[in-house]
Amino acid sequence: MIRRILALFCLALMATAVSAQTKINGAGATFPYPMYSKWFSEYHNQHPDIEFNYQSIGSGGGIRQVLAGTVDFGASDGPMTDAQLADAKVKIVHIPTVLGSVVPAYNIPGVKGEIKFTPNTLSGIFLGRITNWNDAALAKDNPGLNLPNVPIVVVHRSDSSGTSYVFTDYLSKVSPDWQSGPGKGTAVKWPLGLGAKGNEGVAGMIRQMEGSIGYIELIYAEQNKIPFGVVKNAAGQFVKASLASTTAAAATAKMPSDYRVSITNAPGKETYPIASFTWLLIPQHNSDANKHKIIVDFLNWMVNDGQKMTQQLTYAPLPAEVATKVKATIAQLK
Repeated sequence: MIRRILALFCLALMATAVSAQTKINGAGATFPYPMYSKWFSEYHNQHPDIEFNYQSIGSGGGIRQVLAGTVDFGASDGPMTDAQLADAKVKIVHIPTVLGSVVPAYNIPGVKGEIKFTPNTLSGIFLGRITNWNDAALAKDNPGLNLPNVPIVVVHRSDSSGTSYVFTDYLSKVSPDWQSGPGKGTAVKWPLGLGAKGNEGVAGMIRQMEGSIGYIELIYAEQNKIPFGVVKNAAGQFVKASLASTTAAAATAKMPSDYRVSITNAPGKETYPIASFTWLLIPQHNSDANKHKIIVDFLNWMVNDGQKMTQQLTYAPLPAEVATKVKATIAQLK
C-alpha cells in the first residue's frame, strides 16, 4: 500500500512538472534553422521549464503563420512587406538575429576547384541562357578548370523562401533582365529548373544530381560537403562566402529603424555579394503575459550570450552598433 501511494505521489509530481513547462511555438526560415536550433537547445538547458518548438517551413510559411496568430513568433530572411505589416492583427517587430550568406553550390563530375561566377554567368544560368558547364562564358572566367560538356540542371526552392528572396534580390540588382523578368521575392516564377523544399531539400537534390547547381545557405553547403563557387562582387573582386566576407557586407549598411534592410551586392573589395540579415518576427504584444516575458528574456539572451555561438555554425554575429540598437528595441517590447 505504501509503495502504491509513493508511486502515485511520484506520478503526480511528474504531471505537475510537465504542466509547468511552457512551450513557445515558432515557424519560418530554414536559412537560420541550424543557428536557431542551437540557441533553443542551449536556452532550454538553462531553463528546463521552457521549450521552443520551431518548425523550419520557409520564410513565407513563417510570415503567414505569424499573421494568422497561430505561432508566438515567425522567422524570415526576407522582411515583411508594407502590405503584410498592415494586415497584421498586432504590430509585428523585426528583430535581426545573425547574418548569413547564400552560395551557388554545385555537383559537377570531375571538377574539384572552385568555379568563379560573375553576375552575368550566374543570372544567365538561372535564366536558362547558359545551359552547359563548358559554356564559353564560364570557360572564360575559369581558365584553369577543365569544365566538362555536361548539361546544367538548375535547382531552386519550391516553397516560399527567404533564401530565394535573398538570391533573387541579388539577381535583380545585378541583372536588368532578371529584374524585369522573374524579379525578387520569396516565391518567383522560375524560368526553368527543379524545385525542392527547404535549404535541406535543395542541398539533398544537388548532392544526388550530377551537373546540378542551386542556391543554399553557407552552412548547408559546408555540412553536406557540397562544393560552392566564388562570386564577383560590386568592386569587381571574386570573393568566397565566409564569416569575414559576410560581416563585410553589413559594414556599410544604413540600418533603418524597422531593420528591414538589404545588403546584397554591397560595396567593398572584401564583401561577399549574396549576404543578408535574417529576422525573428515578434508580435509587439502576446495575449499570454508569461509567454511574452519568456520571449523578451530569450531575445535579450540571444543578443548577448547567443551571439557568441554564431561563428561555430558559420553565421556572422550582429555588428556591435546593430546589437546595441536591437537591445533598445527589445526593451520596448515589455
